[in-house]
Amino acid sequence: MTTVRDLRAKAGEEPITMLTAYDAPTAAIVDEAGVDVILVGDSVGNAVLGYETTLPVSVDDTARHVGAVARATEDAMVVADMPFLSFGADESAAIENAGRMLKEEGADAVKLESGPHTVDLTRRMVELGIPVMAHLGLTPQHVNQYGGYPRQGTDQEGAERILELARAHDDAGAFSLVLEHVPANVAADVTDAVGMPTIGIGAGPGCDGQVLVFHDAVGLSEWSPSFSKRFGDVRGEMEAAVADYVDAVEAGAFPADEHSHEASDLDELY
Repeated sequence: MTTVRDLRAKAGEEPITMLTAYDAPTAAIVDEAGVDVILVGDSVGNAVLGYETTLPVSVDDTARHVGAVARATEDAMVVADMPFLSFGADESAAIENAGRMLKEEGADAVKLESGPHTVDLTRRMVELGIPVMAHLGLTPQHVNQYGGYPRQGTDQEGAERILELARAHDDAGAFSLVLEHVPANVAADVTDAVGMPTIGIGAGPGCDGQVLVFHDAVGLSEWSPSFSKRFGDVRGEMEAAVADYVDAVEAGAFPADEHSHEASDLDELY
């Protein structure tokens, strides 16, 4: 089982791999491939639940998917991505929501989309035994504030703000940091400046590890962001298989004799 200590030991020494998963079959595939961390992302809203953004994802939604992933995972660290408004407004509620993912659903850690409001919360969660993965740069839960999903840290002020917050969360005890959709040189500078490992998505090769949404990585999504890469064509394979099934049923080729059985001792029924 990959632990917080294992992940921190990899910083600067060995690349960290992280993928999302939202269900047991996918988690088993990802785990068996040797991925270090499985993130049960709030991207479940876009990838699985049919929402346009991550905002509608609830704590109950997250818990259900975290439990499914944790039950199918043996070696990877399972990180629960805390959904919009499940943290940040009230500290006790945030701790209860995060603690639920560990106590009831089997997660090993939680991820918080971070900002000034999560520094003290991170420190308190860590004190209570809840490992926290921070997340800076593009934080999709701010989509309404951004007016979309623009790259972050592209000017001096923005880059310095990311660095300042990264250091603050490092000091607060976060065990790792996701950097999303920021310039590669900014991500590299942040990686050099903090002790915790950084995991990039659209942040260049200078991070300690990389993360992608599973559906983007395997080619299941209809669309994927420019900073992603398709390592397969699962969507094409599924489309072909479903089309073959439809053709076989309509042609009477399925089910064939080998897919059926008869009970020989029955009388003919009328």
